[in-house]
Amino acid sequence: MDSQSLAFVEGLYADYRRDPASVPPDWRGYFDEMDRENGSTPQWQPGPSFRNCSVFNPPAGHNGRPGVEVALLQDRLDQLVRNYRVRGHTIARFDPLGLPRPHPPELELEYYGFSAADMATEFSIRTRTGSEMRPLSAIVQSLRTTYCRSIGVQFMHIDDLGVRHWLQDRMESTQNHIQLSRQEQIRILTRLTDAVIFEEFIQKKFTGAKSFSLEGCESLIPLLDLAIEQAGEHGIDEIVLGMAHRGRLNVLANILGKGARQIFREFEDKDPSLYEGRGDVKYHVGHSSDWLTAAGRHVHLSLCFNPSHLEFVNPVALGRMRAKQDRAGDAERRRGMVLLIHGDAAFPGEGVVQETLNLSEVAAYATGGTIHVIVNNQLGFTTEPEQSRSSLYAGSLSRMLQIPLFLVNGEDPEAVAQVIRLAMDFRLEYQRDVVIEMYGYRRLGHNEGDEPSFTQPLLSRAIEQRKPVREGYLEHLLELGGLTREEADQIAAERYDHLEQELAVARSDDYVPRSQAYGGIWKPYRGGPDAETPEVDTGVDRERLSHLLELQTQVPKDFHLHPKLQRMMVARREMALGKRPLDWSTAEALALASLATGGYRVRLTGQDTERGTFSQRHSVLHDFQDGRTYMPLQHLAADQAPVEICNSPLSEVGVLGFEYGYSLDGPDGLVAWEAQFGDFFNVAQVIVDQFISSAEDKWHRLSGLVLLLPHGLEGQGPEHSSARLERFLSIAAEDNIQVVYPTTPAQYFHCLRRQVVRPWRKPLVALTPKSLLRHPQCVSPLGDLAGGRFQRVIPDEGAAPVRRVLLCTGKIYYELMERRRPDVAVVRVEQLYPLAEGTLVAALERYPQGTPVMWVQEEPENMGAWRYMRARFGEKLLGRWPFSGVCRPASASPATGSASSHKLEQKQLLERAYAG
Repeated sequence: MDSQSLAFVEGLYADYRRDPASVPPDWRGYFDEMDRENGSTPQWQPGPSFRNCSVFNPPAGHNGRPGVEVALLQDRLDQLVRNYRVRGHTIARFDPLGLPRPHPPELELEYYGFSAADMATEFSIRTRTGSEMRPLSAIVQSLRTTYCRSIGVQFMHIDDLGVRHWLQDRMESTQNHIQLSRQEQIRILTRLTDAVIFEEFIQKKFTGAKSFSLEGCESLIPLLDLAIEQAGEHGIDEIVLGMAHRGRLNVLANILGKGARQIFREFEDKDPSLYEGRGDVKYHVGHSSDWLTAAGRHVHLSLCFNPSHLEFVNPVALGRMRAKQDRAGDAERRRGMVLLIHGDAAFPGEGVVQETLNLSEVAAYATGGTIHVIVNNQLGFTTEPEQSRSSLYAGSLSRMLQIPLFLVNGEDPEAVAQVIRLAMDFRLEYQRDVVIEMYGYRRLGHNEGDEPSFTQPLLSRAIEQRKPVREGYLEHLLELGGLTREEADQIAAERYDHLEQELAVARSDDYVPRSQAYGGIWKPYRGGPDAETPEVDTGVDRERLSHLLELQTQVPKDFHLHPKLQRMMVARREMALGKRPLDWSTAEALALASLATGGYRVRLTGQDTERGTFSQRHSVLHDFQDGRTYMPLQHLAADQAPVEICNSPLSEVGVLGFEYGYSLDGPDGLVAWEAQFGDFFNVAQVIVDQFISSAEDKWHRLSGLVLLLPHGLEGQGPEHSSARLERFLSIAAEDNIQVVYPTTPAQYFHCLRRQVVRPWRKPLVALTPKSLLRHPQCVSPLGDLAGGRFQRVIPDEGAAPVRRVLLCTGKIYYELMERRRPDVAVVRVEQLYPLAEGTLVAALERYPQGTPVMWVQEEPENMGAWRYMRARFGEKLLGRWPFSGVCRPASASPATGSASSHKLEQKQLLERAYAG
């Protein structure tokens, strides 16, 4: 026996010693016999049974080889099969440009010792779909056809054997090829024609205009077409899409059904006054429409608006779908789907992609699986793949999930059809994400005014030699028969004539573009100026409040509450009876409870939000003995609206984007995101700037999202102090957002209720406390929640004549009150934006003109609200009162890292406020 055969048998015997059932029955019988002969020596030693064992007899069809050699070859064949499944993608022909790639030796027969003489030898393929014995030549051909043609796939990293077998069976039984009817082939050709003619028409009629052409990746249009058709078959009613610039206009025209005349009118840009100071470029806009499938099912499509921070639309799209599913009562996440179209440079380059993938199977954010399509241009603007990523593929990031990555040649539309069908079926079966990386190229530059050959001359020349994908597919269909060149030309001519007619309408003077105004679920709500929407009373009957609070102190009889939380329950019962005032968290709990029992859905997420960063909320209780959970807010009334309070992943941009998206399709409830510390919204600045603060102005889209940002300088250092109030005030214009810094639990209660009860929908930025959560003075009697409404400015009710007025907001009010002097008034500005001057006048008019007014803040002079207030009012407040500021000196950092230094600074600040 040669050394290789000996090593093989010894390895098999080692497996037998660990687990006899793991080796084939013939070998197991031999090893049993051998152990009896050798006295169970734990090492393989050929005994008398060696030559009699059936596994060593040469079976028929194996060229007279000894059985052990055949077994060795079978083992190598199994390795070959596995390596094609694992590594076949490395030699797959999914790149239409055929750029050089390394060829791994483990996919060659010689690597395993096979030769031409073995091609007719039959081997067991028990790990494959099909018959048990097949010739080596047939096995290898099937593997190469399945894994190495126009489709490559990475799926062997999936831990679940059942999932891997499902994918193997689906791919290997069909050799990864779809059988299309003539009707289906003509549909694909027609969709390719739509895509190609649209791009050619744009370039001809609007020379030099930016359109971010889809040329080189036109197969995206039939891919989306097939995905929507199959979604209808799967019972999906709604699809939310998010995508990049590239191809957006084509998708709008040929998938979303936006009229070509409207797109052409936007190119003409003939209405300069229409979008003065507002609106957005055409390749940022979204659209919605209804799609009627070939089978007669309706699927609603919504393409999200998004800015040049392209991948940041991903969590927004997921949030929109989650809201749609919740609204429809689709708890199984079966009736809606998200489809995201990515760029090949952005997918691995932008961290929000990873955050979005991470949300996919977290219960509070799951939507039933997203279809990701990476449109691989093989170039990011002017940056080549080796400069833009460290991974083999743009989609390699997706391997963090237990999902497949399909790589497909965009010039092979039927391979694209196979992949999207397989991806849709996988999503239906497992409700997980799927990633498709469709390889194409960018025939033009990053935009139509760019010159790609400046930086990629070789790539550009290779692209110039490629025929359009439609032509290649048409030649394929002509070879198959059943379609003539004349029929194909007729399809193209009809498409071109239609676009000519649409352009004529777009250029006519009487054409008025149609906008998608607020409708559907948004019909009862409004945006626009704050002053045009009346205030509303937000008080709740005192007895009802007491009852709601009492309910929140009750847990099931067999539930073991943590001993320390018993005190909280006792305190809340006393609050319910009016025996003690309410603290911040209790007022919040009552706001949420009153909304939920009033029919308004409540959703609050963030890092550690269930308990609260400062151990103040405890909305989700944990049994102290067995760990099960109970949320009192979900057990208030049989007909209450749902309440979700969920911990989020350690993510800001992804989660805030998700909740913003949720708010776009959930206007009739409270949707809130809480930062662990207010400073942490820094990481989600893009969502604030590009979506939350500007969407109404750019895209005519409203949101009632609430941002809860713990804020206050308390000696905890630069990163746990400031929610960067100044940033929100600097982007505040045209009543686009609300910025509040409430000082009492009652104010917070009314503010949250106003956000929902009032029909005015604007994002709310609420600076919330840390130290004030347990401050003995930061309390409110139950009666303050029962009556009244949110006060934008709270006057000082003192009656004595004053020599100075201190104007402030938030936490510093309590520190000023600790040093209170009867001749100094302290007035609180609870809402900083929109700041109605009338409310400020009402609070100050009791003070004679010329009385100094000082804005007092704990933040440095270049932060907080001071510069905003100074820019708004100048040196004389409302033209009547001298106006100055008391702040920490301007600083590059929000706060000192020394607790003792903080105390000294705060002491000096307060002394300056009262000095003189």
